[in-house]
Amino acid sequence: MAVNSASRFRRGRRRLSLAVVGVALTAGIAGISASASSASAPKATKAKAASSAVGKGATKIGFIMVGEENDQGYNQAVYEASLQVKKALGVTTLLAANVPETTQVTATMQAMVNEGAKVIFATSYGYYPFALAFAKSHPDVVVLHQGGDFVGTKIPANFGTYWGEAFEPVSLGGMAAGSVTKTNKLGFVYAFPIPQTIGNVDAFELGAKLTDPKAVTYTEATSEWCDPLKQKTAAQALLSIGADVLTQHQDCQSTVIEAAKAAGADVVGYHYDAQDLDPSGWLTGSEWDWAPLYESIAKTIISGDFTGSKYNANWVGTFQANDNPLTLAPFGPKVTKSVQAKIEAQLASYKKGASIFKGPIKCNTGKVLVPAGQTATYAQINDFDCFVQGVVGTVPKS
Repeated sequence: MAVNSASRFRRGRRRLSLAVVGVALTAGIAGISASASSASAPKATKAKAASSAVGKGATKIGFIMVGEENDQGYNQAVYEASLQVKKALGVTTLLAANVPETTQVTATMQAMVNEGAKVIFATSYGYYPFALAFAKSHPDVVVLHQGGDFVGTKIPANFGTYWGEAFEPVSLGGMAAGSVTKTNKLGFVYAFPIPQTIGNVDAFELGAKLTDPKAVTYTEATSEWCDPLKQKTAAQALLSIGADVLTQHQDCQSTVIEAAKAAGADVVGYHYDAQDLDPSGWLTGSEWDWAPLYESIAKTIISGDFTGSKYNANWVGTFQANDNPLTLAPFGPKVTKSVQAKIEAQLASYKKGASIFKGPIKCNTGKVLVPAGQTATYAQINDFDCFVQGVVGTVPKS
């Protein structure tokens, strides 16, 4: 875990002390390491059943992030929402940044519990197995995982996952990209071939096709959530083949935006409104507005009503239900009023139940992905294992 500068202690919330984290990571061999190993071991110690009022009256809430709080992307959106939760609910928030997707997650959760946290938001995709195991071994702590999907016969009474249908706003960004491209070549830098990224790449291309039927999306994978050097290399590779609009599914987005700006290309953002990094080249993007959801979850826990609630499950927000935490970011100057109107109309159709994944849709291998007359469900989209026609690239096996 990275040591944070003193100036960040003055930004409205409490951090875990280095001493506490140090104990969790080094001295707690017998205790913490045992909890950490339970994340991967199938025979974890059977915990007592959680109370139906688990977390009731909680006054300390932990947020664990995989990156920096000022990354102009995924983690900054989490951080800023945590500040709003602190202000709105009057609770103490504990924040841990730069926690890798390893057993360090378990150690960090334990450190937060030692500090008195009764609620923990584990906000990175790869935290899932550690978060679930920790919830099972700590029935008096509510653990929420961001972006996962519980699979099993019975979800623990103190556990839940949450997300938003990200591909909906991503497809709208694709429409903006398709409206301005002159080469018909779009570039997509992504991290890992997980369901979220596959769905987003596919949705971006399908959205681009709505405004430019000739649009083709080229892909480059970095195998990292935030590695500026790999991002720069990937972005330059896409620019070198003529892509004149770049987008990405990375936690930090400044490198891709700066590469596009230097090359005179345009950009569609993801996770956070980063228009200030390139005011003229920014088209639009997707930005997380986590605070309302975090507050709603926290209030449910504090009131003692978490177990059996909609959050004690796999919760997913959508435009149709008017609760998608991922929203459409502001438009840049190159997106004309007529194109904005088309995008807003598409958004309105999503709110009425339409989908970008209405068949017929084929993989770029020729395999039928969504048959004609059918619309893929959220569960089916999370099982996509190919890029759609119009995307150049193959889905890596790992």
